[in-house]
Amino acid sequence: MINRSESADLDELDLCLLDALQRNARSTFAELGILVGLKPPAVHDRVKRLEARGFVRGYAAQLDAKRLGYELIAFVSCYTTPDCAYEPFMSALGAMPEVVEIHSVAGEEAYICKAMTRSTQHLDDLLSRLKVVPGMARTKTTIVLSSPFERGGIPVAL
Repeated sequence: MINRSESADLDELDLCLLDALQRNARSTFAELGILVGLKPPAVHDRVKRLEARGFVRGYAAQLDAKRLGYELIAFVSCYTTPDCAYEPFMSALGAMPEVVEIHSVAGEEAYICKAMTRSTQHLDDLLSRLKVVPGMARTKTTIVLSSPFERGGIPVAL
């Protein structure tokens, strides 16, 4: 849900546009206008304002990982050493193309990374590279067997 205190100036049309863009970023201004009852130039102005205010961070294609050969998803818990330098540590993790997300978390581990690899051998190679990153004490890996539900966006309250 959107934090109402930070976005109190968003109206129902803005929220509807954000939801529609999130579902299909390739929608035309005319298609969006039909959804919200505005003419395309008015939709264009609203979308540009939403972009300028940072509500829309960018537009991207959602690729099919399996069709591209990335058969394995894993979550890697990263336990750090007491002397870990976090900025270089995160930079080293982020430089590995298999690491698609890094989350700072509460708990024993400092970070959880989402990784996508082509095989268990590829995952093993990634884990070997992760374990030698300065500041890494150890890792714990959870392999995803299936993903029966993925939201694919942020819930926008209407």
